[in-house]
Formats: sequence, C-alpha cells, structure tokens
Amino acid sequence: MVLACLAKLQGLSDQDLAPLVEPAEAVWLGKVRATSIDDLPLPMRCDLPDWLIERLLLQLGSEDALLAVASSLHDPAPLDLRINTLKAARKDVVVALARDGIAASPTPFSPLGVRVRGNPPINRHALFRSGVLEVQDEGSQLLGLLVAPRRHDLVVDFCAGAGGKTLLLGALMQSQGRLYAFDTSEKRLSNLRPRLARAGLSSVQPQLVASEHDPKVQRLRGKVDRVLVDAPCSGLGTLRRNPDLKWRMTPESIDQMRAAQASILDAAGGLVRPGGRLVYGTCSLLAEENEEIVDGFLAKHRDFDLRSAAHVLAKARIPLDTGCYLRLTPQAHGCDGFFAAVLERKAP
Repeated sequence: MVLACLAKLQGLSDQDLAPLVEPAEAVWLGKVRATSIDDLPLPMRCDLPDWLIERLLLQLGSEDALLAVASSLHDPAPLDLRINTLKAARKDVVVALARDGIAASPTPFSPLGVRVRGNPPINRHALFRSGVLEVQDEGSQLLGLLVAPRRHDLVVDFCAGAGGKTLLLGALMQSQGRLYAFDTSEKRLSNLRPRLARAGLSSVQPQLVASEHDPKVQRLRGKVDRVLVDAPCSGLGTLRRNPDLKWRMTPESIDQMRAAQASILDAAGGLVRPGGRLVYGTCSLLAEENEEIVDGFLAKHRDFDLRSAAHVLAKARIPLDTGCYLRLTPQAHGCDGFFAAVLERKAP
C-alpha cells in the first residue's frame, strides 16, 4: 500500500521508486498508475493505516469527510512564526521581513502570528537571533492564548517540552508574575534556558520533575491561577510535518497515551486554585485522546466546569468559533490539527 500511495497520491515516478521495488512490484505499480484514484481502495486513497481510518471514519461520519482530512494531512505545512510582543509589533515585523525579501502575512486567527511563504532560513535572520521571532504553528499559538494569563499570575506549563508555549505565556505575562515550566527531560529544559534569555524572559522557572506526582508539583496544589497541559499524545494532527508517525503509532500506543493523559490532567487539576483555569490540549485528531479524556476528568472532578473555547477567544477578539472545544484541522484552518478544552475550577 505504501508504494501505491507514493506512486499514485504523491506522484513519485518509476525512476524515483526504482531502488525500492522488485520487477514484479514494478509491473503491479504500472497497473495501479492506470487505475483511477476514485477506484482505489479507501486505505490507498487516504494513505493511512486501517485502524486510524476506522476511528476517523467513526468520528467524521462519512468517507468524503475522511478523504478531505486525509488529503489535507498530505499538503505541505506552512512556516508559521510568532512575534515576541515584548520586543516588537507584528505589523513592523511583516514590513521588516518584506524589506529582506521574505514574503510574510499575518496569520488569519492568532494576533501574534506571521505566515511565511516558502522556507527561508529564519533561524539565521537577525529578528530570530534577537528573540523577536519564534517558530510556532498558529494552532499552537491559539492553544496558549486560551490560557490568557495575566501579568501577576502564578502559572504552570505542566508539560513544557521544547518551551514554545512557555515563551508565549511569558510574553503574555510581560515577564512578570511567576511561570513554572515543568518537564521530565533535563535535556529539553536545558535547551529552553537559552531561548528564555533570547526572548528576554526573566520570570520563568524551569523545573525538572520525575513525574506528575513529583513533590515540586504537589507543593503548588490549590495555588495556581493558570495551568496549561499540552499533553503527550499521538501527534496525528502534525502528519504534514511528521508523516512517518502514522506508521509508528498503533492502537496499543494510543491506549498508553490515554492512560498518561488522564493521569497528567488529574494531577494538573489539583494545582488550580478555586476560580482558576486549566487548559488541556493535544495535537491529536482522535476523540479518545481529546474529548474522552476531558469527559473522564469532569466526571471525576465535579468542582470543574467546561467553558466555551469560542467565548474565551472572542474575549481576546479572535474570531474563531469551533464550538465549546477548540478543534483545528489543516483543511479548515490551515494550521496543524489541535484540540483544546478550557476548564475552570468553581469558586467557593
């Protein structure tokens, strides 16, 4: 099936595929090329594993909707940048990039984003080196904007990872208050520190934790104004950038992810003070990593309410309404596939 998808959907020639195929396979590929795409089996048309097709088809409700999503996951991903508002305004950055021959325009939804045409070496540009620009998909920016931290808040980025959202939260807080960046990888946190310095953020405290139950986490129970959980997930919303993921993921690995997601969200919820906010997000397209995890959390924690993501975005003057949850897909929004839920702890 992989060879058929490479030949029929991605347009690789016989010469491109020659090192990969045996003579009998080459004959078979010739027959595949002569077949109309509409006549190919659904797995070939989608270029997705059977188990993933079954789950997405159940969610989306029709083959047409599934094929639209699958097609968008094979499109080239754009290069999105985020403006560091501590150092520059978006309109000025767009002008400066144009002056240097880089075509860029504001992202349609995030007020902090710039979408660049082509693939220029942004990491060599003076605006990147000086901390004015960071590479960050628009969907990831919107997830951070749902947190909406205030200047003097106590905030936790529970799964900081490479730190892209940590940098965004710190800029939104104008480098004030306290922002903890938790992660279980010392290497990732070490890589975050020079990025913080470049961005001009002094209020961020990277914290290495052994797990979501680490004492460093527990000491903040009930004290935090805003918590972001960008949960470890299948990453299936990022297939445009990481196409091999679909072949590495299995139903069993999704089950393992689900267990970790539920545990992390449960621990993160314990940090939120009454009246505070918890944002759960993934870059997955699967309801079992998204809505089902949130439903399980709400059933267990009756002191939390689900708040409309559309309402939160509207308050920030972002005209994007995907319903109560934030649901982003490449074909509908031009960014990676993201999910987010805004949860607020009831005030006494």
